[in-house]
Amino acid sequence: MANTLGYRIDTSVLPLLFLGLLVFQLDRMNLASALTAGFATDIKVEQDTINLGNQLMFLGIVVLEIPFNMLLQKLGPRKWMSAQVFVFGLIATLQVFIRHRRGFLTSRMFLGLAEAGYIPGAVYTLSTFYTKRELAKRVAILFFGMFGGNALSPILASSILKLDGNRGIQGWQWLFLLEGLFTILVSFMLLLLLPGSPDTPKPLLSPGLIRFSPTEQGILERRLELEDSEKRGGAQGQRIPLELVWKTIRHYRRWPHFVSTFAVFSTWSPLTTYTPSIIV
Repeated sequence: MANTLGYRIDTSVLPLLFLGLLVFQLDRMNLASALTAGFATDIKVEQDTINLGNQLMFLGIVVLEIPFNMLLQKLGPRKWMSAQVFVFGLIATLQVFIRHRRGFLTSRMFLGLAEAGYIPGAVYTLSTFYTKRELAKRVAILFFGMFGGNALSPILASSILKLDGNRGIQGWQWLFLLEGLFTILVSFMLLLLLPGSPDTPKPLLSPGLIRFSPTEQGILERRLELEDSEKRGGAQGQRIPLELVWKTIRHYRRWPHFVSTFAVFSTWSPLTTYTPSIIV
């Protein structure tokens, strides 16, 4: 029974969270392809503005990472994560209207604010379904959504940019428009199909493709409780005390991770942004 339930979670919760991360990465990375289509020239900005926009995006992620995860705990993943992907997709789509420096910087900042907390939120949601031993492999699969987005972005862009001039729309505008609309479509998939947690596995607006009986819900909750007696098999309406947040931030074992992450993204962001332009 446990193996069967694990397979059903693997084919419902995990693919949807994977897809959400993939579209986040597509909309974050398509700037690199847009630059090869004259985006910077059309909106009359220099490279330093592009760099500043990327930094504002990451700043937005950092600023709201913790508050958004506290909201996730309060509202639950069914409501919060689908809404988050929708807002991100809407902002990504509206990039077609960028005409100047101020609009570019504003859009990048709001993209970062909208994305904040998705990855830790997705990991937390998975942790409400899987035991610690099962979770590591699923988190690794989840992160392939990010790498998959990196791989797919230039491939999709190479085709979409060929629409340049069609209906009087620039190639980079088609890129932002189509990939942004796809992200909005994924948000509705999450809204209709994403289970909440073992105690509320039914998606928000539909019965779901994969359903769990009350007996199966009990098994899912029980196996998590056996692993950790303080662990509740749910993710709905839980409150995180601010004291716990501050204690977590101050813990010395987490600081090497903070520093290493800063070092990685400081070099990774410009590399992914300008590699297509260098090659072209």
